[in-house]
Amino acid sequence: MIKMHKIKLYPNATMRRELERLFNYRRFCWNQALETWNAMYDASLVMADKTLRPNERKVRDELVWNKADWQYEQSARVLQLAVKDLGKAWKNYFNPKMPDHDKPNWKSKKRSRKTFKTDRAQLVNGKLRLDKPHGAGAWYDIKLAEQPRWQGQLKQVCVVQDADGYYASFSIEVQTSVEKRPVLTVTGIDANIGKFDYQTSTGYATQPTLPERLPPLYARIAHYQRQLARKRKVNPKHFNSAAYRTTRTKLKRQYQRVERIQTDLLQKFTTMLVTDYDLIGIEDLDNRHMRMNKRLAKNLHRSLFGKFKVIMQYKADWYGNTLVLADRFYPSTQRCSRCGYVKTADERITLSGNLKHRTGHDDYHCYQCGVKLRRDENAVENLVAYAKSKVTG
Repeated sequence: MIKMHKIKLYPNATMRRELERLFNYRRFCWNQALETWNAMYDASLVMADKTLRPNERKVRDELVWNKADWQYEQSARVLQLAVKDLGKAWKNYFNPKMPDHDKPNWKSKKRSRKTFKTDRAQLVNGKLRLDKPHGAGAWYDIKLAEQPRWQGQLKQVCVVQDADGYYASFSIEVQTSVEKRPVLTVTGIDANIGKFDYQTSTGYATQPTLPERLPPLYARIAHYQRQLARKRKVNPKHFNSAAYRTTRTKLKRQYQRVERIQTDLLQKFTTMLVTDYDLIGIEDLDNRHMRMNKRLAKNLHRSLFGKFKVIMQYKADWYGNTLVLADRFYPSTQRCSRCGYVKTADERITLSGNLKHRTGHDDYHCYQCGVKLRRDENAVENLVAYAKSKVTG
C-alpha cells in the first residue's frame, strides 16, 4: 500500500539554487518530450504507418540518445520521470472515463507550477538527500519540517514550490494487511452545497464545507484578480512588473489559505467517519454536468464533492471500512425513505422546492403516505438503506 505525506522543506541557499535548476530542467524535458511526441505522431500520419506512433519508451529513448553535453550534468531520473508523466497525461486525455482531462500542453516558465520528481532520494539522519547529478558541486541534505508519519520504503519524492516555500510529497510503501471490519455501525452522507449531512447514533448532524472564515478570503481573491486584470488590460504587452508579481504572490497566498482550510476540514471529517462507522454510504455525483449551471458552478466547485469521494475511497481501504457509492441515478432526494414512493415529473423537488404543492427547498412531503421530513434527512435515510441493501443483498 502506497501512502503519501507532504512536508515542508528548508533548503539552504545552495540547495535552493539546485532546486531551481531541477525545476527548469524538468520543464525543459517535458517540452522536449512533447515536441518529440508530436513529431512522431505527425510522421506516423504522413507515412500512414501505425507502428511509428509514439509511446513512452520511444520518446524516452529518443531523448536519451540525443542528449546535449550539458544534460549529462543533470539528473537522469528527472528526464525519465517527466516522460513517464507525459505518457500518463496522453493516456488520461484519451480515456473516455476522464472527459475533463486536458490535452498535454507546453510548460511555461512564468505560469507553470515548479515541480520535479525523483525515485532515488533518501532519508538520511532525518533529512532529505536528493540524488546528486554528475558534475554537481556542493550538495547538502535538506532539513524537513517534520518526519514522515509512515514507516516503510521510500518509493518516490515530488518536490514543488508553493506560495510560501518548498514542499516534498513522500510516496512510501507501507507493509500492512487490513482486515475488513464487521458491519456494526452504519451512516450515510448527503452532499449539499456548503455542507454534508450525515446520520449519527443519536440523530443527524451537519458538517459545513464553507465556514465563516472563507468568504473574506474569497473576497480578497476577487480583489486581487481584478487588480491583475486591470494591469493586463492597461499594459497588455509589458504587464509583468514588480507590482504585478507582488499582487500575484498575494493572490497565490490567499488560494493557499483556502485550500489548507478546506483540506484540513475534509481530512478531519473523513477520518471521523471511517473511525466511527463500519458501513458508509455516499453519493456518486455527476460533478461535470452539475457545474454546467452557471449560477451554481462556483459554489459546487467550492463544496468539494469530488475531493470528498476520493479521500473516502482511499481511507476506507486504509481502515477496512465498507464504502458504498450510490449510483448517480439513484433518487435519494426524490424517494420517500418511509414508503419508497419516488417523485416524478412536476412533483419532483427542485432547488426552489416544488411549485405545484408549494413546498420549500428543505421540505420533503410524500404524496403517497403523507409523511413530512427534512429533505436532507430523507436523503440520508435513503443512502443508509441503499448501503445496507448492497451489503446484505
